[in-house]
Amino acid sequence: MTVYAYVDGPLGAMLLVGEESAPDGAGTALVSLSLPEHKGGAVVQDGWRHAPEAFEGIAAQLAAYFAGRLTRFDIPYADGAGTAFQRRVWRALEDIPYGETATYGQIAARVGSPGAGVRAVGTAIGRNPLLVVRPCHRVIGADGALRGYAAGLERKERLLCLEGVRAR
Repeated sequence: MTVYAYVDGPLGAMLLVGEESAPDGAGTALVSLSLPEHKGGAVVQDGWRHAPEAFEGIAAQLAAYFAGRLTRFDIPYADGAGTAFQRRVWRALEDIPYGETATYGQIAARVGSPGAGVRAVGTAIGRNPLLVVRPCHRVIGADGALRGYAAGLERKERLLCLEGVRAR
């Protein structure tokens, strides 16, 4: 069963979508975390069940992250979405430590697609369904400039400021 909830945060109301593996909600795997105006973000569908209780642990971790008390998420999520290439790119994002950044070229090299693969890496990052949790906001241009973020560059900058990578 697909479940969803909205969680307020400093970037706006985040839409959490998950798949329940247990009737009591104890096994909810996060499928999507979308922010307001998220290009390609999830939209609540008919048949989904509103279940804020299924996301209490995730909501607590998000609150701790935004308060500066959490630097790595421990959230069960479904890994079935995306192509094999996208999943490789998304796993590479998870290896970027809190408070650090990587360039699109560095991610391309990590997944075995240097050079022309940078554009494909950018496309894969743009399709990341788990904003904030899977830290695509930590990927920047080779010149240090902020490039692309499905929920807007202002939110990307706010996340990087929160992590101490950029000053406001």
